[in-house]
Amino acid sequence: MLRAGIVGLPNVGKSTLFNALVANAKAEAANFPFCTIEPNVGVVSVPDDRLGKLAEISQSIKVVPTRMEFVDIAGLVAGASKGEGLGNQFLANIREVDAIVHVVRCFDDDDIIHVAGSVDPVRDVEVIDLELVLADLAQVEKRLERSRKQARGNKDLLEEVAILEKLVAALNEGIPARRVGLTAEEQELIKSLGLLTLKPIIYATNVTEDDLATGNDWVEQVKAIAAKDEAKVVVISAQVESELIELPEEERQDFLASLGVTEGGLKSLIRATYELLGLRTYLTTGPQETRAWTIISGMKAPQAAGVIHTDFERGFIRAETVAYEDLISCGSMQGAKEKGLVRSEGKEYVVQEGDVLLFRFNV
Repeated sequence: MLRAGIVGLPNVGKSTLFNALVANAKAEAANFPFCTIEPNVGVVSVPDDRLGKLAEISQSIKVVPTRMEFVDIAGLVAGASKGEGLGNQFLANIREVDAIVHVVRCFDDDDIIHVAGSVDPVRDVEVIDLELVLADLAQVEKRLERSRKQARGNKDLLEEVAILEKLVAALNEGIPARRVGLTAEEQELIKSLGLLTLKPIIYATNVTEDDLATGNDWVEQVKAIAAKDEAKVVVISAQVESELIELPEEERQDFLASLGVTEGGLKSLIRATYELLGLRTYLTTGPQETRAWTIISGMKAPQAAGVIHTDFERGFIRAETVAYEDLISCGSMQGAKEKGLVRSEGKEYVVQEGDVLLFRFNV
């Protein structure tokens, strides 16, 4: 399951956003620092309008969307990596996530205190970035000390030592690991460290509802920072998300339209995460269930089948596939077959976004 860790300074709207994204979450969103004492974890269904339409065609009993997990980490402050605030115990909670959602306050409100006394997204981002760098530095130095002792005559460990020395030099300069230019092989060697500054980042700029459609000068400042790391920026309003929860499903789209936007924050965040991580969705449908499956871009048909069950990959014969749009336009799988739109693909087929697949395999 895809996992994203939500970080940020206290009182930037993290827990309000988390509560909104995960409607059944129990995070307390109070107007004081450190209201999140334990990392809150919530699993959300990934919105996908295609599932309902496919289920109608197949008259499916069940609809099963793919899922995503959000981990809400207590607000970090300057010195967190050295134990300030609630300390770096919370940093350990996000070493296993796939991406980091950094919530940045881009609104002014006299009723909501800012730990630094004023709104300054650039300063706030630098504070969090530094804490993540320092936490990684402590982790890398500890591993380097151990690897040096064990490296004599061990080729793999000597290679690891060289990578770790390169990382220590960069982190000491305040440079995050993602800017060190490690190869895929080098990243694999140090994967177990779970380096925070190596993880892809999405900046969630939290604005008022008046700025949701257009953003503001603070959002532009964050976009400039994000460009350095090819990070994603999502403009979001935690307050709007909270209001959406209170509305019936049929009224939500009208409310968003009145604010000048077409989708809520959950969809925006998930879309940005999928784009950032290079993820794709394929679909399966039948009388029993219609379901979405998440794969990595570039996966071939047997690997995609293996996401359902390893037996599917081992015994893969072929995949019957049709593009979602073609299936919908034909109104049925039989109609798509009659028009020659259902293809039989082999082991080298690269699965595309929105493919509707039926796997044939030997048990």
